Formats: sequence, structure tokens, C-alpha cells
Amino acid sequence: MGIQTFSEIRKNDMLYIDKTEDIWNMIHLSKYIFLSRPRRFGKSLLVSTLQAYFEGKKELFKGLAIEQREKEWTEYPVLRFDMSLGKHMDKGISWKRMKSVSA
Repeated sequence: MGIQTFSEIRKNDMLYIDKTEDIWNMIHLSKYIFLSRPRRFGKSLLVSTLQAYFEGKKELFKGLAIEQREKEWTEYPVLRFDMSLGKHMDKGISWKRMKSVSA
């Protein structure tokens, strides 16, 4: 399965292939983005990286391309929903759970 958390990879000084310039471009140069990737293709790590970026965790991006590109490290509230937790739930139960988490 591997480690899928950007902060854990960076804090433990693990190998990370720097795609942060692409992420910066995606955030600042795109209007709409649809991410469609096969299983085991880095979606969770990408979302984790985006979460760290939008939470303003500049220290995690030290030495990466985005550190040079980003001038304003603004902190935003981040809501992250893990839809895999409800894949075996009834639609009504899933909706109820999502509403309780976001309340």
C-alpha cells in the first residue's frame, strides 16, 4: 500500500518525486480540473499534497519547486472527505454520515 501522506513523507525525509510545480500550475493557471486516474496512481498523495498546500504548511515544501513559485502562503480551511469509507454503505447512511461530519 505504501505511505500516501505528503506530510509523513516530507517529515521522515523519504524520497518524494517533486511534482509541486505542476501542482502550482494546476492551482494558479487552471479554472476547472477533473482528476481521472487509475487505481494506485497517486490520487491520495496528490490530495494530501493539495491539503498541505491549502493549509499553508510552507515548511513541508522546503526545497521543492513550489517554494520558489509561491509568494503568498495563505491558509485556507480544508474539508477532506474519504469516499472509500462509505463504499459498502447504503446511500442514505452515507449521506447521513457526510452531513454529520460537515456539521
